[in-house]
Amino acid sequence: MLVFETLQAHQRTNALRAGIELKVFSAIAAGARTPEALAPVCNASARGLRILCDFLTIVGFLSKDESGYSLTPDSQLFLVESSPAYMGGMVNFLFHPFVEKGLANVVDAVRLGGTVLPDEGTVTEDNPVWVDFARGMASIMMPPAALIAELAAGSGPVEVLDIAAGHGLFGIMIAKRNPTAEIHALDWKNVLSVAHENAVKFGVADRWHAINGDAFTTDYGSGYDVVLVTNFIHHFDIPANVGLLARLHAAMKPGGKLVILEQAVNDDRITPPGAGLFAMTMLTSTRSGDAFSLSEIESMCRQAGFHGMTHHPVTQTPQTVTMALS
Repeated sequence: MLVFETLQAHQRTNALRAGIELKVFSAIAAGARTPEALAPVCNASARGLRILCDFLTIVGFLSKDESGYSLTPDSQLFLVESSPAYMGGMVNFLFHPFVEKGLANVVDAVRLGGTVLPDEGTVTEDNPVWVDFARGMASIMMPPAALIAELAAGSGPVEVLDIAAGHGLFGIMIAKRNPTAEIHALDWKNVLSVAHENAVKFGVADRWHAINGDAFTTDYGSGYDVVLVTNFIHHFDIPANVGLLARLHAAMKPGGKLVILEQAVNDDRITPPGAGLFAMTMLTSTRSGDAFSLSEIESMCRQAGFHGMTHHPVTQTPQTVTMALS
């Protein structure tokens, strides 16, 4: 029954969270397959682990036979810490107390038409949630980062401005693909430290440059060939985004490439489901953010002076890359 399943959905969420925080999936990958074997590794009781692992088996994250528990393909890929696609770090962001406070007040957010969180919701300079975001969400951003690099890196010298860089991977992947690309990453100081770590990790730190500041007010220079605006405009309303894009247009060379990455909804606002559901996240965490449609993104670009918009879906994700020319 849909009503009962939805009211109980928090059990699935919290069981998966427990499995991640107790490192159950990594322990099973290392060979601990029974509750008794898992107990000392996970620092938990055998009884508790039996019930948790049975639950995770029922909902599809584990398999079970007479020898004990084993991983499914999804849990092997996304929930074992040693996997390059590990998604467990998302827990620190998705369950950050600040984010949870917003989600716990949906009724008030609906009444207000925006988050009950103070100031501008999650979009504030000193909010530690963005460091958790940068560290926890990087792994799932590799597919769009690879596509953006393919579309925008070019083959000659390029100056790239990466707005609200976060983990920095979008600019870093361009630098990896094009050895003459210079990346200028803008974000708040505490977040830029994470992006710099990734620039060092991927061997492009000598061509990676930090700009500490706010995307709406900071002077980020001019003469850019490529500007990246990734997973950012959904935090703001259309007028604010048009103003931002106009600033970026003024900072670009003629014929430069604007790259926008978003979970774009269709005009019906309910498909694809992953993008449509995202609007609720924006309602509970921002003052005026939303999930925008491709037609709305095109309109914002056009109002800011861009032309030649094209859209490129990111395979097996709800995200789309929109390219526009200055």
